[in-house]
Amino acid sequence: MNAVFFAIISGLVSILFGVVLIKRISKKPDGDDKMKEIALAIQTGAKAYLLRQYKTISYLAIALFIILGFAINWSTALAFIIGAVLSALAGIIGMNVSVKTNVRTAEAAKYGIGAAFKLAVLGGAVTGMLVVGLALLGVAGLFALPFIEVQHLIGLGFGGSLISVFARLGGGIFTKAADVGADLVGKIEAGIPEDDPRNPAVIADNVGDNVGDCAGMAADLFETYAVTLVAAMFLGFLHFKGVENAVLYPLALGAISIFSSLISLLFIRLPKKQSLEEIEKKGTIMKALYKGLLVAGLLSAGGFYLVTKNMMSDLISASANDIFYSSLVGLVVTALIVFITEYYTATKYKPVRSIAKASETGHGTNIIQGLAVSMKSTAWPILVIVAGIIAAYLFAGLYGIAIAAMSMLSLTGIIVTIDAYGPITDNAGGIAEMSNLPKEIRDITDPLDAVGNTTKAVTKGYAIASAGLAALVLFSAYTEDLLAKNIDLSFQLDNAYVIAGLFIGGLLPYIFAALSMEAVGKTAGYVVKEVRRQFKEKPGIMTGSEKPDYGATVDIVTKGALKQMIVPALIPVLVPVLIMLIFQSNGWLVLGGVLVGSIITGIFVAISMTSGGGAWDNAKKYIESGNHGGKGSEAHKAAITGDTVGDPYKDTAGPAINPMIKILNVVALLLIAVLL
Repeated sequence: MNAVFFAIISGLVSILFGVVLIKRISKKPDGDDKMKEIALAIQTGAKAYLLRQYKTISYLAIALFIILGFAINWSTALAFIIGAVLSALAGIIGMNVSVKTNVRTAEAAKYGIGAAFKLAVLGGAVTGMLVVGLALLGVAGLFALPFIEVQHLIGLGFGGSLISVFARLGGGIFTKAADVGADLVGKIEAGIPEDDPRNPAVIADNVGDNVGDCAGMAADLFETYAVTLVAAMFLGFLHFKGVENAVLYPLALGAISIFSSLISLLFIRLPKKQSLEEIEKKGTIMKALYKGLLVAGLLSAGGFYLVTKNMMSDLISASANDIFYSSLVGLVVTALIVFITEYYTATKYKPVRSIAKASETGHGTNIIQGLAVSMKSTAWPILVIVAGIIAAYLFAGLYGIAIAAMSMLSLTGIIVTIDAYGPITDNAGGIAEMSNLPKEIRDITDPLDAVGNTTKAVTKGYAIASAGLAALVLFSAYTEDLLAKNIDLSFQLDNAYVIAGLFIGGLLPYIFAALSMEAVGKTAGYVVKEVRRQFKEKPGIMTGSEKPDYGATVDIVTKGALKQMIVPALIPVLVPVLIMLIFQSNGWLVLGGVLVGSIITGIFVAISMTSGGGAWDNAKKYIESGNHGGKGSEAHKAAITGDTVGDPYKDTAGPAINPMIKILNVVALLLIAVLL
């Protein structure tokens, strides 16, 4: 079967599966009138925000479509707009499914943890399978058109990346500004619990879980998947001139893993005989999710062997076995990154518990220990990535690295399923709390939510590691493309222009992250002032005689997030252009240095922020479960402060660095097409 046709069929099957699941979830009961009212408020806020966000981005997208059409060609421009639309669609569908499933998960909790877990996983699976389905169908479907060549697909990657960086930034600013503002005034000043309906920011906080952790995450991993697929195809085109299967092989890997991921969903279930206490004690929820990931990996490995033997046996410069081994490297790196990230962010391991212990002596020691954990958390992931790069390179050169990256990303369907499970269970717990459901329901939603915190952290680690490999593949494509245009550059460290580029590139993730953090701080400040105003002007809120104005807070966060996301999101688009304008003939050397510098520091900053933020969050959860004095203790107050710092770390700045470093590389490739 032709690989393009196989990929198109696989993408359609994945999308059809998602549509069937949506209908199945929609038929589930959605609770009493109070639950429906709260769920509707969350849905309305999330939809309103996404509509305004994508309307804002659309103006830039249309302008870039016209520029690409005239500057390069209309095939690249068409690919760009398709990539942008599909990335936005992945985010919109993911968010809509999440807000449908959260209230139904809370209702399902009335029938036990098994029912609630199953529904949350199905909700996550819709997002996961639609992300990979849309990405694979978009790339393969576009490539099947007679007037589209592989180099035109770079435009699709750019479109996906552009939407992704705005979605990650805007959604991240929204969710963390609302979360931080709600915590600072609600928990610390007013002394009311998390998700208390008296808090005017509580609906905005729950809206944020969906627009950031679901819509933003879906757009991010759509972009990472699509960009890696396109980069691997493009590198195969440049590296193995005239060998069509080298271009099509990455499509086949993605198609194989869609079916592996679909089958693996059958293995994600809780044992019926275990009690709630046993499930919590034995970590059964996380084990069930990991079982699905393990099955997907093993099935994919078997499928990779068959398709590699079938497609890649005729290559002269690399053997089929070596290319297959490169694909296995990607699967092994995925497993190791997942395990390492869990170690640094789960409550049962030393790093999180060390932060909780440090909280006993105050806010400062919590922050110090949290920063230490965030820095230490970079070591093992980086060593694993380095080992993966070297192993894949030894097997099949630069193309081997591209295949290892595509192998990692081929598991996106099941990884996103595990991730999207998180915001669903988080919202389910919030709805249960705000609806005053019995304690027995929160006893079910709380452990589901606790695991969701870890799965979100694990997925971010996976996304960053795969983004690092993808960016390296894009840089390789940059050098190969220059060579194909008869520009043979040597990026040596004794060249001042290369060194200058390395320093500039190394600076960018820090500036980008700083602006992202400031954006959260400023927007959270608006939330704090609004919540304080409502508590002051409506004293009846605390007694229950007056209702908070949730809509006002949602509107404030929406305006703040959209305003603050523009400047940092434009950095990776404009910097490569400025480099070429300033350095002229030496621009390609400087730009090459910028790309490498941004990859190196970007990976370190992103891993430290996401893992450190996750550790801070779960240290607070660990204390709230009764350790180190429990809720209301001095240690708990210090942990809330740490979590407040960790929130924009793990959910705004850190994840948004992924698309940032890839946009830099994609724009560099587009500049080659424009200028040469």
